[in-house]
Amino acid sequence: MKKLIFMILFCVVSKKLIAQQSVPVKPRILISTDIGGTDPDDNQSMIHLLMYNEKFDIEGVVSSPSYGEGNKKEILRTIDLYEKDLPKLKKHVQGLASPEYLRSITKQGKKGAAPLKGFATSTEGSDWIIKCALKKSEKPLWILVWGGLEDVAQALHDKPEIQKNIKVFWIGGPNKKWSANSYAYIAEKFPNLWFIESNSSYYGFFSDNVAENLNEKNYYKNYINEAGFLGKDYKNNRYEGRLKMGDTPSLLYMMDGNPNNPMKESWGGSYIKIPHSPRIVFKRNTSVQDTVPVFSILEFHFKGPVVNIPKDSACITMTVQAEIGEQKWDGFYQGDGNYVIRYCPKRTEKLTYKVTSNIPGFETQSGSFFVGNLWPGKHHSTDYKLGKNWYSDRTNPELFDDIWQGGKTVLKWRSDVLLDWAKRWDWLR
Repeated sequence: MKKLIFMILFCVVSKKLIAQQSVPVKPRILISTDIGGTDPDDNQSMIHLLMYNEKFDIEGVVSSPSYGEGNKKEILRTIDLYEKDLPKLKKHVQGLASPEYLRSITKQGKKGAAPLKGFATSTEGSDWIIKCALKKSEKPLWILVWGGLEDVAQALHDKPEIQKNIKVFWIGGPNKKWSANSYAYIAEKFPNLWFIESNSSYYGFFSDNVAENLNEKNYYKNYINEAGFLGKDYKNNRYEGRLKMGDTPSLLYMMDGNPNNPMKESWGGSYIKIPHSPRIVFKRNTSVQDTVPVFSILEFHFKGPVVNIPKDSACITMTVQAEIGEQKWDGFYQGDGNYVIRYCPKRTEKLTYKVTSNIPGFETQSGSFFVGNLWPGKHHSTDYKLGKNWYSDRTNPELFDDIWQGGKTVLKWRSDVLLDWAKRWDWLR
């Protein structure tokens, strides 16, 4: 009997130790977000960040919308709401950042996706990344990317030496579609960058495989329910309070244990090293016989008229029919009649496409392909070869949450996270 009691206590204690451990050193972080764009989940994650900001040394908040209408003003608007709730938060926790400081480190990055080469011109946001990365510190600068990689790629292009001072946690998946060119540039030119690429594990944070009181439809009414100015704003968008917060796992990862070990269990997921990132080059139109890995970079190369336009000009359009609907992607001229489009599929499905152009003589192209459900999948000769510090979603079949690879490494702790957050919402009543 004593042995049984000991084993039960051991399991309870072990779970607590695994589930959340204090971070040994407060991390330096810089957020890159597409807040204010088409998906309000960044607004939700920004509210979460502000309510827990004493746990971080926040050095920058950069608006980096590779797609949609994200903007710096939306970050500042959320900080204004935080300022109104700050007196109540201060009664319970010390070390919260001042609104004035947060405004001073909020910067505008690139609006829109990069051209084929993966970078364009410097921005206020990319320059700020460089400035923060060059600060003298014994701690790395963690860049938590909630949207596009454009400003990170630009900063690396403008100041390559910063790669030794930064660590990147990227919420990829759909963001990888919009940011395929910047991703390709980073993976090819900076394979030794310390990089966590969460393409699907983060989906576990808005999984429905949780207790009913904590699911995406009920969490707001049960625990937030218009608490404070931030709570009222939480439902002031098309989600109407429905919880998503797909970018929050990057913050949770920094809040739980030693972030220098991605292979440990943590609130933000558990990851494995990947030696290659799939890059598949097609110099023909594809068919249903072609299957590609999910989240892979596909390059479609076409021959067409030789025209007198600058290299990297956007001049062809790929229209993709997917489960989510119709989406359009720019393709670019590379000279001598060569045209290229990059595309990244985000889920298992059959896709069809059509490539058109206003350039006289460019023949319309069309095709289809299947998307497999395992990333990174088998090796291809054209893949990006990665260094020893590139991590991504675990491949174990038992860790899939529905179709999402690695999803259960985040889902496992979702209830703990949300109940912890519920305590802070109570502070705002």
